[in-house]
This record gives sequence, structure tokens and C-alpha cells, in this order.
Amino acid sequence: MATSGGEPDGKGEHRHTNRLEAEESPYLLQHAHNPVDWYPWGEEAFEKARSEDKPIFLSVGYSTCHWCHVMERESFENETVAAVMNEKFVNIKVDREERPDVDKVYMTFVQATSGGGGWPMSVFLTPDLKPFYGATYFPPDDRYGLPGFMTILNRVSGLWASKRTELADQGATVIEQLADAVVPALPEGNEIETLAASVIEECAGHFERSFDSARGGFGSAPKFPRPCELNLLVCQYMRKKADEPSLADKLLHIIQFTLAAMAKGGIYDHVGGGFHRYSVDEHWHVPHFEKMLYDNPQLAVTYLSGFQLTGDRRWAVVVRGVLDYLRRDMMHPDGGLYSAEDADSLDPVAGKKGEGTFYIWSFDEIDAILGPAKAKIFGSHYYVKREGNCDLSARSDPHKEFVGKNCLIERHSVSETATQFGVGELEVEKLLASCRQALHEARAKRPRPHLDNKVVAAWNGMAISAFALAARVLKSESPPVEPCFPVDGVDPSEYLSVAHKAAEFVRQHLWDDATGLLRRSFCKGPSSVSGFADDYACVVAGLLDLYEASGKLDCLKWATQLQERMNELFWDDKAGGYYSTSGKDPSILLRVKEDYDGAEPAASSIAASNLLRLGSMLNSDAYKTLGVT
Repeated sequence: MATSGGEPDGKGEHRHTNRLEAEESPYLLQHAHNPVDWYPWGEEAFEKARSEDKPIFLSVGYSTCHWCHVMERESFENETVAAVMNEKFVNIKVDREERPDVDKVYMTFVQATSGGGGWPMSVFLTPDLKPFYGATYFPPDDRYGLPGFMTILNRVSGLWASKRTELADQGATVIEQLADAVVPALPEGNEIETLAASVIEECAGHFERSFDSARGGFGSAPKFPRPCELNLLVCQYMRKKADEPSLADKLLHIIQFTLAAMAKGGIYDHVGGGFHRYSVDEHWHVPHFEKMLYDNPQLAVTYLSGFQLTGDRRWAVVVRGVLDYLRRDMMHPDGGLYSAEDADSLDPVAGKKGEGTFYIWSFDEIDAILGPAKAKIFGSHYYVKREGNCDLSARSDPHKEFVGKNCLIERHSVSETATQFGVGELEVEKLLASCRQALHEARAKRPRPHLDNKVVAAWNGMAISAFALAARVLKSESPPVEPCFPVDGVDPSEYLSVAHKAAEFVRQHLWDDATGLLRRSFCKGPSSVSGFADDYACVVAGLLDLYEASGKLDCLKWATQLQERMNELFWDDKAGGYYSTSGKDPSILLRVKEDYDGAEPAASSIAASNLLRLGSMLNSDAYKTLGVT
């Protein structure tokens, strides 16, 4: 039976070490002791493929990806599988967070040819990097009539031996077709003005129609908390509240109902603050447990908008819960913010990692930590059951991983809980806060999920924005908020301090003053990978928010420098907007211009706002014109 090659032997030494050991990316380092002869993305691997005339197997993922871990355990640590990979292929491993340019090219291919995408992404390439077959996760063995990874390896190897020319031609054709499809054209004549007038109406109408009136959000499971969608509805609400108050009221209901559903759900970490990646069910209950930096600052800003629109302090409390989590658990000692926390962590009893192990509770654990009296009230409020509570939907626990476990979700309001137990609302709030803190202290004794300690420029720009905006907006809280764990109750000036520290980290570790260039990320040192358009756009946005919060002209000056560099590197003179990459890396076969605001907003979307703001701040028509274009 094949054995794992990634675990240390009895002497604490690894039986296998590959080239990834010299990398800094946490994801690549996770695979440094696989028996697979992994290469990082680069000329050494490309030359080996060309000289030996072998196809490339490209595996793309990130360090906190649950299914990436699964495929590693099942296939990449299996010596039999690794032997086939090493004999038949040149194997390249890529961290999608460090190299979003590589990820985008081949994810575009996988989505175009399979109709879906995700991570881990598995793509087979010709030696000149043209893709000819791709998918996402492969199980190790044939299952349910579908081929396993070993079957795929043997089939692809056989096709390469017998139909090499056809595969190469197919790859070249696909890249040509994708190159024509991925760059949106600039509308002609007066079309821009027409589109600008109608696009918000059209998008808002779509979200109105797809709104889940029973559970919040849009569409069915899985449910992702997409701030861009709610932000658009906030914009539409502001446009309509004077002239179409009934429509504005409907939009505000959609916004607030969704904010409430997410904040009550298990997708929000009630014990530690911050949001998980997404909910696997339609109730926002059982999440995919990883926490991403790019989600949390965006959500904080959206909840800030809710507070500004309504004055409802529920939304300010959520903002604080998110930002206090980031301050507490995700900050580099020098001020930058780390990328993510894993979904998986070690279960000491089972002796292996499991998804959500750090976050879920048995009934008896909660009873023992809180005591029966408090546990009764807490358990009612958060739907804690002896048999486990992951039962709201067939999607909540399809593989029965969480039987007997509870993922906290607020199923009652504080008022309802107070009425049920005949106590005052303030008393209930204090009791729940003390219970959450006690659980947090108990949880801290568990093995923590893996922390991806990569500091990404773009995501730190988002965080700078969130902390700076919170410092401004939360000054209006009256009376000032008190500690209510996981909310620390700090003065908003503390958030401004965090924003300044994060900006200074980017300046010191990710920016070259002499060239004006950003680096993508920092681990042990600055990455060799240059910054992408979203890095520039997000950092500029963060600096503009920091300037407005602090009045420090240095922030505005630096933002202007970065915007000028962004224009030089990424602007499309022919069709407007910004390419994602500079076009200087010959290994990137497609120069993509992102036009979709998904989990992360497109660089051009952020830049449009930045340019209009800079145009106003500097009284510059040139910036305003670029922003409109």
C-alpha cells in the first residue's frame, strides 16, 4: 500500500523535499515535502517541459483551501500517484493569491470548457503553456462513473503520446479564442452615457428579482456574502429615496434583511468575530469555515453603509466585531494584515484535521464551560441542541460530519430570549457577551487553524479603507459603544491607528520608493512578483479613505503617485479601463481586463471611483475624464 510522503519520519525528518522548499508562499511550502517533484511557476519548469517534450500538470490553489488539502492528502502525498506524475509530467504548483495572473488565465479556460471552476484547479498544458484539458478537484480513484486522478493521468499521458500534435493545436486554438473573448470592447459614440444611465437600474432590478425574501441574500445555496451586490443596492437606494420612496423602502428592506440574516447566521463567528467564506446552506448557517481578509474589510464597509443609512446600531456592532477580530488575530507585528485562516484544524481526539473543528461545539462542552443555568439561555438563543444543530437544511451537513455538533446561529432576538426567560434585555445582552467570551477563552486552548501569513497589497488596501472609514463613521455612535464580546468597545481613533500602521507596512515592505512600484505580497520578505492592477487600485482607495479620515497630505500625495504608476502600467489606451497585468511577463498568455465584481471588485471598478475622487480633491479634469472612461 502506498504511504504518505509528506509526513516527517520518526526522527522528525521529511522523506521528500522538492524545489518548493525555497519558496515563501505558505501554500507552496505546504507542498514542499510531497513526493511529487513540484516546480514553482517559472522558466526552470518550462525549459524542462520543452527539453523533455512532456506535458505540464498545473495545480493551482491556496493555503486555506479545504479541497486543496483533500487532494493533497489523497493524491499528492501518495507515492504511487507521485511516481506517475514525476515520470509522465512536469508538475507546477501555483498559489493563486500570489499569482492571480496565472490563475485567471487557466481558470478562464476551465470555466469556458467545463462550465464551472474552483480550487484546487487542475490543468494540463503543452510545453509552451497552452491548456488542453482542465478541471478542479479530482478524487484519487474512479467513483460514481467518473474518472479518478490516476485514470486522468494515464489517459492524458496516453493522448500526449499518440495525439501530441492535435493537443498542441487544440491548446493554441483555445488560447486564440479566449484572447478574443476576455477583453471587453469600448462602446461607441454616446453608448457610454446610455449605459451609465441604465446599468444601475438593470443590476438593481436583477437583485430585486433574485432576492430570497425568506432568508436574505440572493438566489439559493451556497450563499456567498457579496458586498458588491449590496453596495449597488445602497447606491440605488440613495438615487431613489427622494423621487421613488416606495421603491427606496423596498431596497432598504432587502439591504437590512440581508445584513441581519448574515449577522445572525453561522457564517458570522459569534464567538470571535469576523465572517467565514460562505454558507453551504440557504440559511447562512453552516459555513465553509475559512476566513479571508478580502471578505471581511468589504463586509465591514457594507455594514458601515447600513449604519449610515439607518443609524441602526446593530450594524455598527457587526462592524466592530469584524474589525476587532482583524486587530486581534490577523495583524502582523509591524502592522500589515494576514491573508486568511484555514477551514481545517486538528481534532486532538480523532488525531486528524477536520473542517470547522475549531469553531463547532458539542452540547456537553457548552454546558460544562458556561454552567447549566447560563447554558440554557445561551443554548436557546443560539440554537444549541444535544443532538447537534446542523439540521436546518439537507445541505447543512450532507456528509454527516457534524453529527452531535453545534454551529452557533441566532434563532431568537434578544427581546424574544428576554421574554422567554423572564429577564431584562440588558441582562440578556450582558449574559450572552460573557458566555461568548468564556467560549472564546476555551476555544483558544484548541489547536488553531493554519494562518496564511502572507500580506497581500490589494487586501491590505481594502483593510485600510475599512479601518479608516470606521474611524470616521463610528464617531457618531451615541452613546459610545460598550464592550460586548467579541466587540472590544475601543474608541474609533484606535481604528484610525490600525489603518495608519497597515499603510506604513505597505510603504515599508511592499513599495519601492525609487521605482514607484508595488510588490504583490510579503511573507519573510517582499515577493518577487510585481503588483497587479488590483493592488494599485485597492491601495489607492485605502489611502484616499485614510486621507479623508486623518487629513494627512502624505496619504493623498502617495495615492497620486500610485495612481500615475497604475495608469502607466495597466491603462488600455484603445478601449479604456485597466488590464489586470502589465503585459510584461511572456509566460502569461492572456492579458485580461476584468469586468466582473465578484468576491473581489474589479480593478477598473475601484479605479473609476479613485479617479473621480482624485479629480475632485485635486481639481483635475484629466482624472475625472479617465474615471468616466
